[in-house]
Amino acid sequence: MRSLFAAALCLVATPALAQEAAPAPADTPPSTDPRGDFAIVGVGVGILPDYEGSGDYSVSPVPAAIGQLAGYRFTLAGNRLSVDLIKDGYGPTWDIQAGPIGVINFNRSSNDAIDNPQVALLDERSTAIELGGYVGIGKTGVLTSDYDRLSATISYRYDVSGVHDSGILAPTVTYTTPLSTKALAGIFASAEFVERGYGRAYFSVTPTESARSGLPIYTAGGGFKNWALGAVAMRSLTGDLTGGLQLVGGVVYRKLSGDFADSPITRVGSANQWIGAVGLAYSF
Repeated sequence: MRSLFAAALCLVATPALAQEAAPAPADTPPSTDPRGDFAIVGVGVGILPDYEGSGDYSVSPVPAAIGQLAGYRFTLAGNRLSVDLIKDGYGPTWDIQAGPIGVINFNRSSNDAIDNPQVALLDERSTAIELGGYVGIGKTGVLTSDYDRLSATISYRYDVSGVHDSGILAPTVTYTTPLSTKALAGIFASAEFVERGYGRAYFSVTPTESARSGLPIYTAGGGFKNWALGAVAMRSLTGDLTGGLQLVGGVVYRKLSGDFADSPITRVGSANQWIGAVGLAYSF
C-alpha cells in the first residue's frame, strides 16, 4: 500500500524535470536531454490501510525519489525501485520503456500494526521480496502542450523470498500535464492480477487461524485482485517545476475484487481502500 501512493508522488514528479520552459536549442541532438542528470527527493505523510483489505487506517511516512543518471531514469517509490534501461528522447516524442523492478512487500508483516483484533490473531507473514521487470510506451506532447505525457506500462514481479511464491502482473496507464511553469497534475489507472500463492498467503484463513481468530475457514485463489484510480498534483513553493521545493498531494482509490473481496479478512475490513497523502519534494 505504501508504494502505491509513493508511485503517485513519482508519477507527478517525473515529467517536471523532463520539460523546459523553452524548446531545446537548435544544436541539441534530438535524443539528448539538455538538463542532463537530475534528481527529485521527497517524503510524504500518508493515511494508509493497515493491510490489504483493512477498514482501519494509520499514518505513515512515504519516501520517494526520481533521478536520471547518464540518461537512465530510476524511480524509488517507497518500497519499490525501478530503472528504465532505455534512454529517453527530448521534447514531443515517443518513448519506449523497459527495465528491472523490485518491491519489498510488508503486507501483514507485523500484527502490532493491525487494529482489527481478529486479523491481528492470524499468522504474521514474513517480508516478501518481489523481483521482475516492466515494459511500456509513452508519448510526450499529446493534448494540452508539447510537455503533457500519456504512458502505458505493464510489469511482472515474482516473490523470490518464499513468502507467497507467486507472481503479480500490473498494467498501468498514466497521464500528466503541466498547468503552468509552477503547477502540474496527473491521473492514473492500474490493476493487479495475482497468482494463487498470493491469495493463499494474504487472503486465506487456515483451520488453525480460524480457531484462534473466529474468522471462518477460507481458501483464496488467484486472478484479478484489484483496480485503482488516483489523482495527484504538484505546486512549486520556490523556483518552478524544474528546480526548487515542491508541494505534492494526492488521493488513490483501490477496489478489491473476486476472492480477495470475499475473503473474511476483507469482510471484517473493507474492499474499498483509500489512500491520501501530502508531501514535500526538492528537485535539483
